[in-house]
Amino acid sequence: MVNVSQHELVPEHTLLEEDELEEVLEEYDIDRTDLPKIKRKDPALPDEASVGDVVKIVRDSRTTDTAVVYRLVVE
Repeated sequence: MVNVSQHELVPEHTLLEEDELEEVLEEYDIDRTDLPKIKRKDPALPDEASVGDVVKIVRDSRTTDTAVVYRLVVE
């Protein structure tokens, strides 16, 4: 079986610690529930991700070299 999260086309997914999350939420002046969602069963998520966690996704970008997005893990 193939580990999808290790595929070269899947962007890096990392869990945010609470202190990092607070900085992000404060910077954008939003609540955790305002973030876009990602399903817990998404194969790209780290195995230790659970509902309520926030994941930082770093993608390659043609215009800015890298693009960082955040997703709230939901059921």
